[in-house]
Amino acid sequence: MNPEEIENIELDLFLEALYRRYGYDFRHYARASVRRRARHILTKMGEKHLSNLIPLLIQNEEIANKIVYDFSITVTEMFRDPTFYRALRQTVVPYLKTYPFFKVWVAGCATGEEVYSLAILLQEEGLYDRATIYATDFNETALQKAKDGIYRLKDVQQYTSNYQQAGGLRSFSDYYHADYSSAIINQALKTNLTFAHHNLVTDGVFSEVQLIFCRNVLIYFDRSLQNWVLNTLSNSLTRHGFLCLGTKETLEFSAVYDQFKPINLEERIYQKRTG
Repeated sequence: MNPEEIENIELDLFLEALYRRYGYDFRHYARASVRRRARHILTKMGEKHLSNLIPLLIQNEEIANKIVYDFSITVTEMFRDPTFYRALRQTVVPYLKTYPFFKVWVAGCATGEEVYSLAILLQEEGLYDRATIYATDFNETALQKAKDGIYRLKDVQQYTSNYQQAGGLRSFSDYYHADYSSAIINQALKTNLTFAHHNLVTDGVFSEVQLIFCRNVLIYFDRSLQNWVLNTLSNSLTRHGFLCLGTKETLEFSAVYDQFKPINLEERIYQKRTG
């Protein structure tokens, strides 16, 4: 048996242990992504084989939580993909302005940068007071960081550039205050936000909403899990509701393809059909 086959067996056992002991299910995540993250964890913990970590994983919840964080955290930034936010202003905002109140679900919110980007956009469009925004993730550590809304000051230059390219209407510095090496998001942007634990892999419909962000999440799943999650998202949307995916994701060839029409295909903005 070659080393890659042995590694696959160890990875299967590792993921099964994580699922059976703590309920976190990474078994249908894209294999290449899982393997990459597993190798990162091995390097970080100074181990050569995943099988060495399984007893620690089962017996030590603190270590398990750190492993879950490393497995699930995604790279994100405020106003990532600025052209997407420009398209959102142009195509989705006019519809939202027809509602007296509306609900938004940011699924897989990670550390919250995208949530606050959306909150800023809605505020600038005069829609924030009409919105209830649910931001969910299964990673409790990431979710706490999102609730805190505290980011590295050294990242703000990139965020500011993204915001400007996204069509921001004010100075980005209006939305945070600096404290030593941190940028702290203004409390006014948190008033209509609800952060909650939700696992897209195992949990069902979250709420009935008019807009869903699930960007750069599906790329980590295999095809069967993508279809499971997309069904959950579709069933959570009202008629004419909008689904926003990441630029490397698509509804094409998915189980819900016929339920949506593209509004901006390049930016992966879709609208749910009526029937």
